[in-house]
Amino acid sequence: MSQFLETYYGWSHPDLQGFVFNLQLFGAEDEGRTEEPTEKKLREARDKGQVAKTQELAQTLVVIFGILVVFIFGAWIYDSLAGMTRYYLSSFSRMEITSKSIQHDFFSIVFEMTKILMPIFGVVVFAAIIGNVIQVGFQVSTDPLKWDWSKLKFDPATVLKKIFFSKQVAMNLFKSIFKVLAIGFVAYLIIVADFEEILATPDFSLAMALKITMLSGLKIILWTSVLLLLLSVPDYFFQKQEFIESLKMTKQELKEEYKETQGDPYLKARLREMQRELVMKNMIRDVPRADVVVTNPTHFAVALQYDKETMEAPTLIAKGADSMALKIRQVAKENNVPIMENRPLAQQIYKDVEVGDIIPGELFYAVSLVYAELYKKNQYQEAI
Repeated sequence: MSQFLETYYGWSHPDLQGFVFNLQLFGAEDEGRTEEPTEKKLREARDKGQVAKTQELAQTLVVIFGILVVFIFGAWIYDSLAGMTRYYLSSFSRMEITSKSIQHDFFSIVFEMTKILMPIFGVVVFAAIIGNVIQVGFQVSTDPLKWDWSKLKFDPATVLKKIFFSKQVAMNLFKSIFKVLAIGFVAYLIIVADFEEILATPDFSLAMALKITMLSGLKIILWTSVLLLLLSVPDYFFQKQEFIESLKMTKQELKEEYKETQGDPYLKARLREMQRELVMKNMIRDVPRADVVVTNPTHFAVALQYDKETMEAPTLIAKGADSMALKIRQVAKENNVPIMENRPLAQQIYKDVEVGDIIPGELFYAVSLVYAELYKKNQYQEAI
């Protein structure tokens, strides 16, 4: 039993009777998915909102745009908040607290805060949209909002793999460490450069002290954002690679998709066979109307017809090779259609001319000799 468990499950221990770990659960989740995703697979994933993108770009643009808006409108925001503070602190003793006044003050505060926050929110949303549109274009999908109960599966092996043995986790850990180091390094350099001004802020007015502190903070955020923008470039290519890996297909899935898009190859082969049979039947039906059948003599047979009232030149109405050539000769004999042997002419017409087409100019002379011989035979037979 122990040997069986070790062979099948991969691990066992005498001190842990009843606890057996199937190491096969830790195998590749997408084992067998070796084929690159097709255009159809990529298009379906995009329609479902699954695209390759890095969140770092959108997050960094949100921070940059948000800070710039706060910096540009900082004086106006400060004046608005200071005005509200002065008004309520100076008039608090004279305020009559009733349900109506509380409601009025509440809506007044909401209105003032909306005026202050709306520009920031608007620009931040715009930056987030731009950060995604730059990467994947404009794509709207409600599929990610749908609740998928099939994903609610608790598999300890899969969870452990995603936590400890995933490239995505390793990349996120690297990005977190990079962000901490980048912020710390940039903050250190800027604080060292502005250290004397920061130390002198107690001697300045409150407004000047806030200005100096905000400028230092702004420089830290902007330079850190530049480093995060640089981080978003390799992260985008990493996310794209992971996205392609997640969409890879098995050979069977590739065959099934080919059947859906191109049709079942067996069905297509059967349709081609039926088309050939239909063409053969039509050609055999037209052989009795032919003026002459030119043969190889055994491998090829072509049937020609010429009606001076409806045709510009002799027309090929049937052709065949091997068994089809034999069938054409048999039908021609049954319907007293003349059969003439001309190997090079039969081969050339079979190769270069399609059924229903007139004889090309370079074969006019050779075909005219056939019709001349046919005319002589007819004249001889009429004389007899």
